[in-house]
Amino acid sequence: MFEYVTRGTCSTRIRFELEDDKVRSIAFEGGCNGNLKGISRLVEGMDAEKVIETFKGIKCGSKPTSCPDQLALAVEAALKQG
Repeated sequence: MFEYVTRGTCSTRIRFELEDDKVRSIAFEGGCNGNLKGISRLVEGMDAEKVIETFKGIKCGSKPTSCPDQLALAVEAALKQG
């Protein structure tokens, strides 16, 4: 289980697993519950690189980041950790 503390978003933490470079068991702590459940279901089983490509750089309003962007950064960090 990988745990990532978010920065600049309403959610405060993301937990997930990487299994054969696929993202599994995603859980956000805090944030917009319905939206984050939807994102979690969409991402379940997706290739890690695809998650990064799809969500990295998305902004929330005037914020420089978003929950999807933070997920991409978390997955990127998990891949680097091996």
